[in-house]
Amino acid sequence: MAKAKKTAGGRARNRRGAGLGLGILLLLLLVPAALAAWGWWTLQRPYKGYEGPEQRVLIAPGTGTGRILQTLQRGGVIADARLARVYLIYKGEPKIQAGEYAFRGELTTAQVLGKLVRGQTVGRTLTIIEGLTLEEIADHLTQEGFGRREVFLDLMRSPRLVADLDPDAPDLEGYLFPETYSFAVGASEKEVVETLVKTFRKRFEREVRPRITGGRTVRQVVTLASIVEKEAKAPQERPLIAAVYRNRLDHRIGLAADPTVIFALKKAGRWNGNIRREDLQIESPYNTYRYAGLPPGPLCSPGLASLAAAAAPADVPYLYFVSRNDGTHVFASTLAEHNRNVEIWQRKYWRDRWAAERRARESGR
Repeated sequence: MAKAKKTAGGRARNRRGAGLGLGILLLLLLVPAALAAWGWWTLQRPYKGYEGPEQRVLIAPGTGTGRILQTLQRGGVIADARLARVYLIYKGEPKIQAGEYAFRGELTTAQVLGKLVRGQTVGRTLTIIEGLTLEEIADHLTQEGFGRREVFLDLMRSPRLVADLDPDAPDLEGYLFPETYSFAVGASEKEVVETLVKTFRKRFEREVRPRITGGRTVRQVVTLASIVEKEAKAPQERPLIAAVYRNRLDHRIGLAADPTVIFALKKAGRWNGNIRREDLQIESPYNTYRYAGLPPGPLCSPGLASLAAAAAPADVPYLYFVSRNDGTHVFASTLAEHNRNVEIWQRKYWRDRWAAERRARESGR
């Protein structure tokens, strides 16, 4: 009888052991499942662990993935760097792009990592205004913190980027398109210069080349546009000023354009902000008071409006213009008419102004 009880007890223990084993097995199955469910929920849950409306994160080139994810976690952008790493492995470990990123509001880990993989960086805005020379653009880029002046100048003094567009170009003067740009943090000088030239190509091919008449080359159009850019202040006058210079070229009359003299003085290191009578005799192929035809090349980077005007000047007979001293000009077709305009708008204007100023000084004594 005692032996039978022992057998029953053993069976009970075996059943308890089997139940315990099954429980452990279920636990072993449930824990990973629970962890997986928790991990998936964490990855998909919108998260914002930083104060303020926005968090910016700078990722330097060459930074390892693990370090990037730790930076994101410390910055409160993602909840768990380890889970983010697992997610990237699951996705085939796509490459994270360097740059500065801005994160706003609650985002899932997948959304955050998606921005990093797509390279949706925060751009640094830069505006290149119309009419700047190559050297002035290099100075501006340097002052704005986009790179080193000597590197910019070295890149800009090479015609490689426009050799097919303008075989005669000795440099990139005229081809650094004036525009407002957005560059990723850390963009190299090479990237910046290439972007400026690429933008010129795009805008020129789309909006300027279709207007060109008379078989003129790209270099001729850009050179004329650079003179127009320096002369014109009122937008509506650009096609008129372009027409004056085109007509003078057609009649083989010297352009006598002050901006070309200024450019020559700058190249000679003699420009002080004013043109004197003797400056009009400076020995330079850019001096259109001494040499007929267009100067050897562009004087600056013209904007789209000046390029369009140079490509398709107005159909007018004008050969001369003189300033009204308010940013606009008076145009004439004959020298006699021009001389009258000069008398009215220059000599008489300045005589009257000086007389008025003298009277004001005398009345104040």
